[in-house]
Amino acid sequence: MRPRVVIAGGGFGGLWAARTLANQPVDVILVDRNNYHTFLPLLYQVAAAELEPEDIAYPIRSILRKFPNVRFVLADIKRIDLGKRVLYSSDYAITYDYLILATGSTTQFFGIPGAAEYSFQLKTLEQGIALRNHILRCFEYASRKIDDAKRQQLLTFTIVGGGPTGVEFAGALAELIHGPLKKDYPSIDFDYVKVVVIEAANSVLITFPKTLRDYALDRLYRMKVNVMLETLVEKVMPQTVHLKDKNILPTETVIWTAGICADPITEGWGFSTARGGLLMVLPTLEIEGHEEIYVVGDLSSIEDTRRQLPMTAPAAVQQGIHAANNILNKLTGRPQSPFIYKDKGAMVTIGRNTAVAQIGKRSFTGFFAWILWLIVQLINLIGFRNRLMVLINWSIDYLLFERAIRLILPLRKQPQPPRNQT
Repeated sequence: MRPRVVIAGGGFGGLWAARTLANQPVDVILVDRNNYHTFLPLLYQVAAAELEPEDIAYPIRSILRKFPNVRFVLADIKRIDLGKRVLYSSDYAITYDYLILATGSTTQFFGIPGAAEYSFQLKTLEQGIALRNHILRCFEYASRKIDDAKRQQLLTFTIVGGGPTGVEFAGALAELIHGPLKKDYPSIDFDYVKVVVIEAANSVLITFPKTLRDYALDRLYRMKVNVMLETLVEKVMPQTVHLKDKNILPTETVIWTAGICADPITEGWGFSTARGGLLMVLPTLEIEGHEEIYVVGDLSSIEDTRRQLPMTAPAAVQQGIHAANNILNKLTGRPQSPFIYKDKGAMVTIGRNTAVAQIGKRSFTGFFAWILWLIVQLINLIGFRNRLMVLINWSIDYLLFERAIRLILPLRKQPQPPRNQT
């Protein structure tokens, strides 16, 4: 009997771990609640009506079918029996010799009242579609004969968090509003439309160099995005956001991009945790006392670095590969190696011809950084069809200033805040 490696999570860390273990002397089972891998860096473009959901999703079975020792199980993991080495879902049990936990992260609301109940998130395809539906509905309702205060409330879009996701979505939303939607709704006075970014720090993109932060802030202002720096959210209500300085912002759309934390699925499993529910791991990515379990991606916190690695796709990919290689080392009697993160840089697009990029000690802005961002996204996107469709949609948007995916699609379960119908 060959050793069985179970990987919980089909995100970047889990998928690259499975690829690394492919064609090796182990049996691999990849478990996920969805049968597809989502390219999360482009999820905000689904919400901004720039890409279709299927453009950034790819069937996991299609990725794994060429690997005879890797199979996929569709299941939602509920608990783990550490003694028996068994993972349980509601109707399934999977035994393992080695386990790689790569369940990812979820939105962190920092205990702010109403944030979880009344804010939109951008972590799943369903959430992206629901946000797109809601934005388009707001314009439909605003085009009716309603009072000015209600119209202002409908057309104020508030983004909490000035990190990469918040900045990218703000830019994409501003272009959608002042491009296609302005032509679609000639009866609306677009002076009522506001895109607001609320950031607690003194700048957006706080982890980037100052020159890039200043450039991004200037570009957002030019795109008519209202950026509120050093501003804290105190409470979120169905139709208002309460700020700590006691100001109240009327809005029916709050998009929360201010923070992420570990998937709460691991709560109660008995592991040591760090801030945000991250699981404490050894430098080898093993859990101390359970050396058969490895943790990768957004779920892990390495003990002796005393700093949290970025919760990004490149970090998850590197950790997934490293954990898989350490399992192979263990099986062949070779020593475990500590994980060393190789920072390949970071980049954020703000809109047409506009981006910032930090690669090593070099910084880039404008058109060159934007082209660089486009190339990196296309290279890392899984599937030829997905790359082709994304490139086609980007080209249509760039050449014709048009976004054809302005569709309000029915969803059986729409994770959106309750709102009053107009």
